[in-house]
Amino acid sequence: MTSIRIIARLDVKAPNLIKGVHLEGLRKLGDPQTFAEKYYNEGIDEIIYIDSVASLYERNTIVDIVRHTAENVFIPITAGGGVRSVADARELLRVGADKIAICTAALHNPALISEIASALGSQCMVLSVQAKSLPQGGWEAYCDQGREHTGRDVLEWVTEAEKLGAGEILLTSIDQEGTYRGFDIDLIRAVSERVSIPVIASGGMGSVADADAAIRAGGATAVAVAAMLHYEKTDVTGIRTGLNDLGHQVRAV
Repeated sequence: MTSIRIIARLDVKAPNLIKGVHLEGLRKLGDPQTFAEKYYNEGIDEIIYIDSVASLYERNTIVDIVRHTAENVFIPITAGGGVRSVADARELLRVGADKIAICTAALHNPALISEIASALGSQCMVLSVQAKSLPQGGWEAYCDQGREHTGRDVLEWVTEAEKLGAGEILLTSIDQEGTYRGFDIDLIRAVSERVSIPVIASGGMGSVADADAAIRAGGATAVAVAAMLHYEKTDVTGIRTGLNDLGHQVRAV
């Protein structure tokens, strides 16, 4: 049985942790490092930091946050937002990140996936996918934190990205994000059936049952949690205990 990872997702507009609904209406919540350390002390498996405005303003402000977090948090950290080159990725790894997530830059320049995978290893190359459902069915990949259409079909995009060297997919449903209504199970299942690399379900978790559905019906190997933790609807222990009670293998802490 594959061990299920519980991941805290922290979206950042430096210097603040932020949270919205459908990636919009962002609310400032405080110092992201304080939240990261809290989740680490509670036993979270991994941390994902995403700079929500880096691509929009063509900057990368996540480096200092990752550097300071890595001084006190000793679990894998994925960092993304504003990564446009192998040099950008190397800098994040240098200050303490373990994996790099790219979205907008990969859509504009798919070769960047291969460049990062070749230079740093596929295990470091996480493709961040922001997916929105289409009226006629299927999903379109968006970029710039859900602000911009790309015209790319999500299933075609993840298939191409895996061939280019992506080692993992952070799959965010824009429709469900921040709503507590559960993950988009059809989306997770469709992507999981297209690729052989791990898929992290993100966007919409409102209960442990939602995580269970993403894993059992969707095929996710990890769940990313944001609002439930940030607003203290539950804690890491509650999620871990709940998944264990439902028969999932989770890391013992």
